[in-house]
Amino acid sequence: MKILIVDDDALIRDSLKIILGLEEDIEVVGCVKNGQEAFEFCKNNDVDVILMDIRMPVCDGVLGTKMIKGLNKNIKILILTTFMDDEYVYQALKYGAEGYLLKSQSTDSIIESIRAVFKGNVVFEKEVAKVLTQIKPKKKSYEDYGITEKEFQILQCIGEGLSNKEIAIKLFLSEGTVRNYITSLLDKLNLRDRTQLAIFYIKNFE
Repeated sequence: MKILIVDDDALIRDSLKIILGLEEDIEVVGCVKNGQEAFEFCKNNDVDVILMDIRMPVCDGVLGTKMIKGLNKNIKILILTTFMDDEYVYQALKYGAEGYLLKSQSTDSIIESIRAVFKGNVVFEKEVAKVLTQIKPKKKSYEDYGITEKEFQILQCIGEGLSNKEIAIKLFLSEGTVRNYITSLLDKLNLRDRTQLAIFYIKNFE
């Protein structure tokens, strides 16, 4: 798993590089100090997961996320920051970040979150989930959105952070069938990816 660390604090970059470098399944392929440098790095290097800070000079994590997802949507982006600003949360997830964590998390938690995001899961800091539920529209039934009961079950699993494999096991389906349901959900709800599906579920049904 190839990791890029993006943070304007050199001490944070170096510390994360040392800590992550101890893990057998993790290779830190680069350390840069803003979203623009991350974008340029991703144009010329293979990256699986990016640990992205939010507040950085030149190009912050929100814009960096938008640019990198436009370049390669398969690169997973995990926001790792000290800031719990509602607007940053919404914007980062809107542009495709797969997760949002605070730096106060334990090292083990951060490492496990990296692995989870790499596997296709969505990772939210508990406080982030609270932010997402603060602005809720009037509750509707899943049927009001034109989705079936089975599609809603898939949506619920995505909202809980389960991977396609985990959903398949839980609902006794093949992974191919799960992917087909997700494609249908994205089309019906006019959403871009599973991160937006997770946000949609949290905002509308939790």
